[in-house]
Amino acid sequence: ELQDGEEIMMPFSFDYDSIDRPMLPCHITWTNERTHEIIRANIHRSPLYGGKIVGKGPRYCPSIEDKVVRFPDRERHQIFVEPEGEGTEEMYLNGISSSLPEDVQWDFIHSIEGLEDAQIMRPAYAVEYDFIDPQALYPSLESKLVENLFIAGQTNGTSGYEEAACQGLMAGINAAQKLKGEKPLVLSRNEAYTGVLIDDLVTMGTQEPYRMFTSRAEYRLNLRHDSCDQRLTQKGYAVGLQKQENLERLQAKLERMETVKELLAKRRMGEKSALQTLKMPEITIADLEAQMPELSSFEQPILYQVELDVKYEGYINRQERQINRFEKLESLVIDALMDYDAVEGLSAEGREKLKKIRPLSVGQASRINGVRNSDIAVLILHLDRGGRHGK
Repeated sequence: ELQDGEEIMMPFSFDYDSIDRPMLPCHITWTNERTHEIIRANIHRSPLYGGKIVGKGPRYCPSIEDKVVRFPDRERHQIFVEPEGEGTEEMYLNGISSSLPEDVQWDFIHSIEGLEDAQIMRPAYAVEYDFIDPQALYPSLESKLVENLFIAGQTNGTSGYEEAACQGLMAGINAAQKLKGEKPLVLSRNEAYTGVLIDDLVTMGTQEPYRMFTSRAEYRLNLRHDSCDQRLTQKGYAVGLQKQENLERLQAKLERMETVKELLAKRRMGEKSALQTLKMPEITIADLEAQMPELSSFEQPILYQVELDVKYEGYINRQERQINRFEKLESLVIDALMDYDAVEGLSAEGREKLKKIRPLSVGQASRINGVRNSDIAVLILHLDRGGRHGK
């Protein structure tokens, strides 16, 4: 079944306003009862079910044998057939990861509609890996046990390439910052999904391969894909990863966005301004562009971001108030060497968890499982009375 891509592709990079590369479609097919019979008949040959692999698998992308065993009532499972590139005939079968032997894979793949004559270039495989307790890391990803050792990737208990990549970037930045004798770069939960991921790991740990989801972020309205240049370009510049020209381009973009908003505010559409009209769910920026030809001189990414800003303004303002409360707790710094035994009034569990995690702010302390609201109140009082602060 054909699955075409988006008609308009948004670039990942802010260095480009559009994408002119050719698009290739994906397809969808499904397993069937014959596929499931082959898998069930050979399940004992899977290291996942034969006991050779004992670790937990990723909750959100189980193997095909996992799906067949755990969901016996399902008559079929969806598979995305994804082209690997423009210059190859290889297709990646998304949704059919497996630890079964190659001959079994050969049989069950050929039982699937559309794949009857498929050639397997590389069979699927399963790995089991050990990981450190990420709670043994500071938010900079430096080890609490071994100074100057920065650790990133699946080693910290994550699953997925992007999760590993963002940790590698942050660990590399902070290793360089440490060498230069400068403060680490720690992204907050309200600044980036990378900040959410690292805070989750070092504050709460993980008992299974960790995957980043938008639902893990309390401030996801603030973490829109179109606004990450506004949130992070200055931080990248401060650590030497962005050029002056990128800062200037961002400033020019913000000015053009403001110009569009001013145009919308001045133009009347009946009893409302165009800005107020755009807040209506059924009205798009494209509708206004048809009546305001002056908007056509602005790039589509500019108009797209203005549309989102205007439509979600009320929600964004409410979230900003939540973020302000969050930042107050984050700004209350705790010394990594805080003597929690000297803090009177902490619960036994709270004291134990605080000594283990050694949070660097009251905000981080408040997110530790087992630390109660009363513990946070005691901690704030202790800091107000001159308890040991960080610098």
